[in-house]
Amino acid sequence: MGHDSRPVAPEPEQERTGERLARWADSRLGRRPVARSVRRLVFPDHWSFLLGEIALYSFVILLITGVYLSFYFHPSSDLVVYQGDYAPLRGQLVSEAFDSTLHISFDVRGGLLVRQAHHWAALVFVAAVLAHMLRVFFTGAFRKPRELNWVLGFGVLVLAMFAGLTGYDLPGDLLSGTGLQVVNGTILSIPVVGTYLSFFLFGGEFPGDDLIARFNTLHVLVIPALMVVLIVGYVVLALRHRPAQYPGPGRTRDNVVGLPAKVYAVKAAGFFFLVGGVIFFMAAVAEINPVWDYGPFRPDQVSAGSQPDWYMGVADGLLRVMPGWEIDFWGHTLALDNLLPLLAGTLLFLAMGAYPFLEAWVTDDDSEHHLLDRPRNRPVRTALGVAWLSVYTVALIGAANDIIATRLHVSVNDVTWAVRVGLFVVPVLAFVVTKRVALALQRRDRDLVLHGRETGVIKRLPHGEYVEVHEPLDPALLHTLTSHEQNRPLDAVPPRDGDGAVARSTQRLRTGLSGFLYGPGTQIPKPTAAEHEEITGRHGS
Repeated sequence: MGHDSRPVAPEPEQERTGERLARWADSRLGRRPVARSVRRLVFPDHWSFLLGEIALYSFVILLITGVYLSFYFHPSSDLVVYQGDYAPLRGQLVSEAFDSTLHISFDVRGGLLVRQAHHWAALVFVAAVLAHMLRVFFTGAFRKPRELNWVLGFGVLVLAMFAGLTGYDLPGDLLSGTGLQVVNGTILSIPVVGTYLSFFLFGGEFPGDDLIARFNTLHVLVIPALMVVLIVGYVVLALRHRPAQYPGPGRTRDNVVGLPAKVYAVKAAGFFFLVGGVIFFMAAVAEINPVWDYGPFRPDQVSAGSQPDWYMGVADGLLRVMPGWEIDFWGHTLALDNLLPLLAGTLLFLAMGAYPFLEAWVTDDDSEHHLLDRPRNRPVRTALGVAWLSVYTVALIGAANDIIATRLHVSVNDVTWAVRVGLFVVPVLAFVVTKRVALALQRRDRDLVLHGRETGVIKRLPHGEYVEVHEPLDPALLHTLTSHEQNRPLDAVPPRDGDGAVARSTQRLRTGLSGFLYGPGTQIPKPTAAEHEEITGRHGS
């Protein structure tokens, strides 16, 4: 019924290096040729798999609209006099980047539509990638042999965030300039190398003269090329391993139940046009990033009520709620008000990227997994994911502390302190509540398996007792509720072994984390076949 996790037996010394690494890579990279995998590929028919498709199709729209915009955009900080169709700014000194952005928006036929579609597609792309990663996390699709898929998807998410950052800093408007001031302050807070990175990025002291040209190179060439490589690698690995599927009747580790490749291709084509239509509809009816309202960037001005796009809001929120701490260390001033939020945000995402390897190490699970988990059957993992999301959400609220204060007529200091407290309290509450909800759902599933579904029909037994009649569950539902594995924690490591040797701290840490994930109070035992037969037989009598 359960998966027994035990410590790995010591391996020969020669398998601790090259052979072990080769065996690990072989199992993760797949053994089947890609062409053969495509011919025999079957795609699970479940709505959650559309999240990855939305990310892919919005990325294609990004590339198409980006190529169109590059024909008209001039990535230069040189000043020119604006003489375009937008009268309020006519005659003012603006950068060539800002001038060409207004030219695209007001003078190029369909330029504003394409520009807004590009921006909306970027927001949809990052949201879809994050939602897809969360689906993979909560269902355990990152486990062997798909750890590299997770790493590639995580890389796409990080690159997408930096692509957005470099993208909305290109127009040279006051809002993007305000964001660049924040970026510059964060870079300068990095000890030793911060000033060198700032001078290299901006081509001198902020704001410099080369920033827009360098960001344009990163945004148009470097980051998209890296993303294409990662996405292609992700698709190739997915074809080699075949898609993981949700548990159900007839679904095993060795097959996939779903749509043939030809049928899936037709549906995918229709879904691509649907995604494109929705993005262009949003671009047509919803204004986004009106740079003409912000005006050109000036280093001595800051745009009021400025917030970055939502996916960078977590970084801005951490910066806003951090106290203005500075310390002197070896004759150098460390700006902790910028450095600590940078470290906290980096650790937040690194924890997300490293989790599959941590869980595999803690559970000592080296078997292949092609059936997905129901989130309720992994309460601790699900609770950790919700806690991670709660940190992201609270920090995102902190990025809008000034807007919340003005709209709700409260003190901005009160909002800031609420976010500071929430960053430490909300994740703990989210973890506890999510874990208890998952365990409650497991208890409900156990009762359904043992007692069946309540019918509301009351029956009197021969000896006078009244009982409610229960009907047996559908075999498909019964299989879904009972097919999951339940891991057992690793055996506790004694402080000293039989020879008196002290146990290593990593061994104690491993067993402690294993107990945290799968120890007492972390899962409800599945009903045994004997319990099911006894109780269902009693109801049938």
